[in-house]
Amino acid sequence: MKDAFGSPTSLLILGGTSEIGLATARRLITRRTRTVWLAGRPSPALDTAADRLAALGADVRTVAFDALDPGSHEETLSKVFAEGDIDMVLLAFGVLGDQAHDEAEPLAAVHVAQTNYTGAVSAGLLCAGALQTQGHGSLVVLSSVAGERARRANFIYGSSKAGLDAFAQGLGDAMQGTGVQVMVVRPGFVRSRATAHRDGTPLATTPEAVAAAIELGLRRRSETVWVPGALRVVMSALRHLPRPVFRRLPA
Repeated sequence: MKDAFGSPTSLLILGGTSEIGLATARRLITRRTRTVWLAGRPSPALDTAADRLAALGADVRTVAFDALDPGSHEETLSKVFAEGDIDMVLLAFGVLGDQAHDEAEPLAAVHVAQTNYTGAVSAGLLCAGALQTQGHGSLVVLSSVAGERARRANFIYGSSKAGLDAFAQGLGDAMQGTGVQVMVVRPGFVRSRATAHRDGTPLATTPEAVAAAIELGLRRRSETVWVPGALRVVMSALRHLPRPVFRRLPA
C-alpha cells in the first residue's frame, strides 16, 4: 500500500483561492509536489493563483467547484481522481460570515452553515472514498479554534466549525486501517484578506505559519494540529471554564 502522507507528489485544494491553501501548495511544491489541482468557483483570482503556482514549476490545473452545490460534487471530484492518484486533499474552503448581520438575517447564517459544514461533509466523504479506493492518501481539513467552544461574538461561525471538526475526527476514525489518514488543523486568528478588517488577537498566526504546521503535521502523521501550538493549552483551560465566567471574557 502506497504511503504518500508525509511527502505528497499530487495535491487537490478544495477552495482554490484560499490563502492557507495556496501557502501550503507553495511550500509543498518546493519539496516534492508536482501536480496541483485548484478547485473553486471560476474567477480571475483562481486563474491568477494557478499561474503563480505554475511559475514555481508545478503542473497546475483548475476545476469548477462550488461548496454550496453538493449535487455537483461527485461528478466534479470523480473527474479529478480519474486523471490520476491524488496523494493529498486539502479541504480549505469556508466563510467567516458577519455575526451581527447573520443573527438578524437567518438565511445568511444558513449560508455560513451550508458552506462550512454541509459542503464540507459532502466533499469530505467523496474525497475520503476516492482516497480509500486508490489505497492511500491524506485528507487535511481546515477547522478552527473557534469550533472548540462557541463564543457570543462568533457562535454561528464557531458552531459550523465545531460540526466540521467533529465530522473530520469521526471520518478519521472510520478511515483507520484503510491507508487513508485524516488530519484536522485548528488555527487561531489568521491574518489574511478575510480578516483584514478585524483586530488581531494574542497568538494570531499567518497563512504561511499554518502551511508550515500542516507540513510538519504530515511528516509526524498527526491527527490534530493546533496553530500556534500554544493554543492546545489555552483551549484546554477555556473549554472547562464555567459558562458565567466564560461569558465575561473579552470578545
